[in-house]
Amino acid sequence: MFKSFCAAGALLALFQIVNLTASVAQAAEKVVLTIPTTTLSLSSFFIAKDSGLFAKEGIEMEDRLIVGVGAVNAVLAGSADFAISAGPSMTRAVAQGQKLIALGVLVDKPMVELVIRKDVAEAAGITREMPLAERAKRIKGKTIAIQGVGSAVHASQRLIVAQGGLDVENDVRITPMDPPAMVPAMIAKQVDGFATSLPFTTQPLVDGTAIALASLPMGDLPQYNPMAYLILMTRPEVCQQNRAKCVGVVKALNAANKFMKEKTDEAKAILRPRYKNLDQKVFDAAWPVVVAAHPATMALTEQALANAQKFGVDAKLEDPKDSVKDLKGLFTNEFIN
Repeated sequence: MFKSFCAAGALLALFQIVNLTASVAQAAEKVVLTIPTTTLSLSSFFIAKDSGLFAKEGIEMEDRLIVGVGAVNAVLAGSADFAISAGPSMTRAVAQGQKLIALGVLVDKPMVELVIRKDVAEAAGITREMPLAERAKRIKGKTIAIQGVGSAVHASQRLIVAQGGLDVENDVRITPMDPPAMVPAMIAKQVDGFATSLPFTTQPLVDGTAIALASLPMGDLPQYNPMAYLILMTRPEVCQQNRAKCVGVVKALNAANKFMKEKTDEAKAILRPRYKNLDQKVFDAAWPVVVAAHPATMALTEQALANAQKFGVDAKLEDPKDSVKDLKGLFTNEFIN
């Protein structure tokens, strides 16, 4: 009888565990989030997903890659709950009458580099030691691949060109291209250089086939820092109708940013499998730059958002008269703890 009682107790405990597991699964909030790229700019998002931080916060995360401003448009259309995208993309959308709110910043420096093929740089007499204005003016007539017309990468390319006193519309040719195709295109001399984020810019720098004409995370264009370069955004009603989604997503991402800063090597190990085809030397060279561009907390400031808007305006991708005058209502830090 005692054995029967124990067996019954064990079955009851097992039944309770199964029920508890099922309840947790049922309680998970399904979230659709769009990302504009798979570069290392998205490191904290990938770490949050791959380390189980979203699951820990009760979030069942589905991410969709939509290049450029399309990531924001998906949120506006209601086909996604959140987007991680560039601050200038958000301020531009709001200036056009769209309703969005930022829930935090993931990267607070423009994480874009523009690299030039080594033979092109040598022929133009470009060296890294020159002032940026001198480097930039020497790429007149060159063809630069960019990631996404109208994107923050495009804005970065135009701002770099402008530093040389060049006409951003006519003095440098651009060609849109996916980042993985940029290095092969440059080696084949289809383009003279390209602008995008790490690690794609790091590879030709490590192997010596290119030089960095400009590196924003390494100090070029410091007037735009701190900047809401990559932010988490959503429609205001998403948090109003389901606060748990916003709490869970922000908490997981904020923990990922903090983890990158405090346990850098562990974070790097979690991220590494996503870039398994990337040479270890390239990954190692890119990683410190990536970590430095991620703040320890996602708390957003009005100044960072203002700098993001100025970034787009100065790049002439946004009309100054259409700028958002009051930025205070465009973000909240209430979900960050």
